[in-house]
Amino acid sequence: MSGTSEGPAPAADLDRAVVTDSDFSTSPRTASSPSQASPTYRSAFAAAPLAMAVVDREGVVVGANETLGELLGSAPEALAGQVAAELVDLASDARTWHAYQEVLRGRQARLRCTRRLKHPDGQSVWVQVTVAPLGTGGPGVLLSLADISSHRELQARLRHLQMHDPVTRLPNRTLFFERLSAALEVESYAQGGTGRIGLCYLDLDGFKAINDTLGHRVGDRLLAAVAERLTRCADEAGLTRGSAPLVARLGGDEFALLVEDSTGTDQLADLAEAVLKAIQAPFDISGRRLSVSASIGVVERHAAGTTPTALVQAADTTLYWAKADGKSRWTLFDPERNAHRMTRQALASTLRPAIERGEFTLEYQPLVGMEDGRLRGVEALVRWNHPQFGMLTPNRFIGLAEEDGSIVQLGRWVLATACRQARQWQLDHPGEPPIFVSVNVAVRQVWDSDLVQDVADILAETGLAPGLLQLELTESAVMGSAGRPLQALQALSDMGVHIAIDDFGTGYSNLAYLSRLPVAVLKLDGSFVRGFQYEGTGASPNPADEVVVEAMIQLAHRLGLTVTAECVETSAQASRLRRIGCDTGQGWLYSRPVAPDRISELMGGQTVGNP
Repeated sequence: MSGTSEGPAPAADLDRAVVTDSDFSTSPRTASSPSQASPTYRSAFAAAPLAMAVVDREGVVVGANETLGELLGSAPEALAGQVAAELVDLASDARTWHAYQEVLRGRQARLRCTRRLKHPDGQSVWVQVTVAPLGTGGPGVLLSLADISSHRELQARLRHLQMHDPVTRLPNRTLFFERLSAALEVESYAQGGTGRIGLCYLDLDGFKAINDTLGHRVGDRLLAAVAERLTRCADEAGLTRGSAPLVARLGGDEFALLVEDSTGTDQLADLAEAVLKAIQAPFDISGRRLSVSASIGVVERHAAGTTPTALVQAADTTLYWAKADGKSRWTLFDPERNAHRMTRQALASTLRPAIERGEFTLEYQPLVGMEDGRLRGVEALVRWNHPQFGMLTPNRFIGLAEEDGSIVQLGRWVLATACRQARQWQLDHPGEPPIFVSVNVAVRQVWDSDLVQDVADILAETGLAPGLLQLELTESAVMGSAGRPLQALQALSDMGVHIAIDDFGTGYSNLAYLSRLPVAVLKLDGSFVRGFQYEGTGASPNPADEVVVEAMIQLAHRLGLTVTAECVETSAQASRLRRIGCDTGQGWLYSRPVAPDRISELMGGQTVGNP
């Protein structure tokens, strides 16, 4: 077989190959040496356009033709008696040297390899070297050299075109990953250097608008101008070090600066700052003054244990953070932030299957009458019993469920499970007043499903009376409702289901609008209730807090609404809320979210908690 390297390199590093017997054929009538050959063969040998030499079994040149002399810059007579392997560098690597010895001994048919030879005039010549026996029983071998310099030059040009971006003339993605892979090989950093590697991965902010409005021709010129500035930044950074960072265009408006043997995050931060400043300066393109900025993800770490894919993924993630944080900035890779992102991705990818596998469960937190401390109802709170991350509260996955639409499936399960449990409590305690169950509903459930029909079906299936079901929506969702959501809420209210506004006081707080909504309950946000907590703090209560809450409660009562206070944690809070007319309370003073069995125990008529 034969091989060639892709570009200029020391001879010892060139691709080499050994040819097997199947590649070889000789004429048994070939003369064993020029001197022993007939005049015809001697003439052909001397005039052949192929550079040739006869080498004896000891590896010494017996005779050479004019073409070989011209190729090596020496007279043919002067080559006789020289060691052939030294003339064409056959001893520079063990594999080729061994194959050459095998051919000399007659145990291998042929050797073919590629070499770069130095001509006395200073020029380099690429040759393909072939060594083959002269004939059966012959005293030596024929060494021939074919000049392949033009072919190699064409290969080099084609490789350059293949490995460089035509718009910016920077290395492209293929060459970038080739260099990155080489930099991460153990041999490249084990013998010296810092053993670290850094990457600035950048994306232009505002480039798409320029490309779309002014055309790709202007866009390409802008990319070329950006490439020039990046190269200048890299060259300036390389003045204080042995080499400049590699600048590459990875595609579109994405560029990368690769720093081998980096000295730490400070070096990468300085480079990122220089790039930001260079890009922010206006560009004069085709008579127009254009402005763009850049977002940069910066990663710097030990080369050991890092793969090209892992490094680029980390840089791409960090670039996304820079974009999300406001653009026109650089952001350093944060392992903790990345771990949170990976956890989020893991949860998002397993959410729907988890619903089907039954990994979710409900806990219930009591809603207690402020006047008598008796249990009035419960709020159903969903939990995810994740096989890897343990028991997860809603703030870890509800947002994900709303994003991917699985909130519809999950919400339907929560509603059915809560109604079934409320009905079971009613059947288990026939002598006690039934308690209602309050279930949170996301706006997407209203838009992406027939919530009214789902509620009607579930109530019919479980046998729960509509008046024992309360649906909670956030204030911003209810206040901004129009069209279909408002129609659904009205239909549910007409059915007898109670509608509650959760976290009231943090959004629109448009109390006048309440008169036009089918709302029955306001749940005051916990921030108002926490303002009542002064026990043990040494602080004096702010009378304004109590005045604001009292005003909201009185107005709600005038509109025919009841009020529930969230986050009630102390007796002092409960006393103040009771004094200003709050109807029900919810919080750790009464109970944390508990399993259904604990709610059954609280339905005996005794007061809940210690108000």
